[in-house]
Amino acid sequence: MASADLRDELLCSICLSVFHDPAILRCGHNFCRVCIGRVLDTQDESGVYSCPECREEFQVRPTLMRNINLHNVAERFLITQQEQEEITGICCTYCVDSPVPAVRSCLHCEASLCDKHLRAHSKSAEHVLSDPSTNLEKRKCSVHKKILEYYCTEDAACICVSCSLIGEHNGHKMESLDEASNKKKQKLRNVLQKLITKRKETEERVRSLEECRRKAQEQAAGEAERVTALCTDIRRRVDDLEKKVLSEISRQEKEESLSLSALIRQLEIKKDELSRKMRHIEELCNMADPLTVLQEPDTGDLCDPEEEGGDEDTGGHDKQPHDGGDLDVAVISHTLHTLCDVISGIRRGIYVEGPADILLDVTTAANNLHISDDLKTATWTREKQNRPETAERFQDYQVMSRRGFTSGRHYWDVESRRSGCWRVGMCYPSIDRRGQQSLIGYNNKSWSLGRFNDHYSVIHDRNEIQLPDKISSDRVRICLDYEAGQLSFYELCDPIRHLHTFTAAFSEPLHAALSVYFGHFRGLPFYSSVRIIT
Repeated sequence: MASADLRDELLCSICLSVFHDPAILRCGHNFCRVCIGRVLDTQDESGVYSCPECREEFQVRPTLMRNINLHNVAERFLITQQEQEEITGICCTYCVDSPVPAVRSCLHCEASLCDKHLRAHSKSAEHVLSDPSTNLEKRKCSVHKKILEYYCTEDAACICVSCSLIGEHNGHKMESLDEASNKKKQKLRNVLQKLITKRKETEERVRSLEECRRKAQEQAAGEAERVTALCTDIRRRVDDLEKKVLSEISRQEKEESLSLSALIRQLEIKKDELSRKMRHIEELCNMADPLTVLQEPDTGDLCDPEEEGGDEDTGGHDKQPHDGGDLDVAVISHTLHTLCDVISGIRRGIYVEGPADILLDVTTAANNLHISDDLKTATWTREKQNRPETAERFQDYQVMSRRGFTSGRHYWDVESRRSGCWRVGMCYPSIDRRGQQSLIGYNNKSWSLGRFNDHYSVIHDRNEIQLPDKISSDRVRICLDYEAGQLSFYELCDPIRHLHTFTAAFSEPLHAALSVYFGHFRGLPFYSSVRIIT
């Protein structure tokens, strides 16, 4: 028996599935026990029971008897079907005894064929063969039950001949399945190419980010190692200094203690001698015989202590030791002052070059800026400075430092007037000197932090970022790590507060730059001034 025919014989007419725990009625028809039980439950109210298949009636509710043979066949069939699917995926419909892989499927017969059954299969045109498939019914029109041969481009649906001639797709533009499939494949190839490109870009981005992460991890590890070494050195130096100072204190304490102990011993001897003289004098004063008192020799031993001369051992009665054990605090303080060297070492450990010695370059200063004699302060002025106009000089507001940095870590601090408007930062020497594009931060050759109308912002290449918090201090630190490509700004408060860090691949020397402005705020004029304090 063909597999399809066998499956039809094993289907429950109620649930249309292979029998599960089949039960047989007296009329000989079989159903799943649960299915026929539900049907009989609905017939309880009428009191008339009938077979859903042949409509034979029963006066009393029929007793359901299990069909053991049918149960075994159905169970074996399900197991065989499962084994066939696991072994070959799609098997020949007609090879029941043993599963044989199917090589083609017939859409007309809705059956899969092995080589043997394919040779004996009908060759008529209505028997259309395709690759093996388990969903052959999907390749037929659900309305006309004919093979799907065309593609309706208007409705984007696969249709049969009847659909195109008499169905709802009549008059629509049609394409063969192969033609429509090829067009869709071409679109899919285009989409695939775009996806491949995007995936490559994503992979490249991932690699780039992974490289950045690796560099960040290496940098973090290097910085952690450097900070650990620096702190270890600081602790060692502070411990050594503590031992040195404590040793000096202990030495002075011992010397002072020995000196005072010797003096105490001398004074104890003197005290005993004075006590002896006091007892002798008291005895003379208590004698009743005047002759004895007067005959006592008037020697130096009985003289008034206040009238005695200097004592060679003690250095005289008037010489008194100083109170307490005063240490030589000057020596201790001098030793402690070496902490300054430790602090300097800390600073050198944080920034290799230490505080940068920044001097303003007057040859770049705009003529509306006054530069102090020490070349540290820039102030806006009404009085135009009579400096020659040169290509190096800024047209307005700005000045650069003499020194440029091409490597290393550096920092410098500035102090500003709170009522003014200003910008501080760094720039390349190739920055424009004329026009709005010459202002630091308003081009791709400079980076700056600025204050305008009590608001603070950082800017580079005209991209401005407003800082969310106000700066309470009038001092700012600018830190440069040239190799790492980082320029950072900090507020010099307690504790120091990070404001912003720019990241860039520096390609030219970086010079410090200041911008100071004149304007009005709340109706009052203000004059800006910025001073370099390191």
